[in-house]
Amino acid sequence: QVQLVESGGGSVQPGGSLRLSCQASGITLKHYTVAWFRQAPGKEREGVSCVSGVDADIYYSDSVRGRFTISRDDAKNTVDLQMTALKPEDSAAYYCAIDGFCYSDTSPLPRDFDYWGQGTQVTVSS
Repeated sequence: QVQLVESGGGSVQPGGSLRLSCQASGITLKHYTVAWFRQAPGKEREGVSCVSGVDADIYYSDSVRGRFTISRDDAKNTVDLQMTALKPEDSAAYYCAIDGFCYSDTSPLPRDFDYWGQGTQVTVSS
């Protein structure tokens, strides 16, 4: 049974950093396309970053490019999202998802992803 668990969320001041981790069980994550989405209250779920199953494509949304970095840790069976220079507008619930599509120039779509974690909250506030 596939299970995804996000961790690493929390509360930070603007300019701070957090590292989110998506831990998988039941599958070997390196074989799958993995995406990070976020959803703020009253807003649609948006694609933040993704990495394709063969690491040929990596995507970042315009709002996070240059500040966030997605990476795989195959030994731990995780995909991490390093977030730096955080802004209040980054505040949201962050979700990882797998088994969809990732292209370097197109935002991943939630409807394309079959498995989701429960989310982890990120709050950026002074």
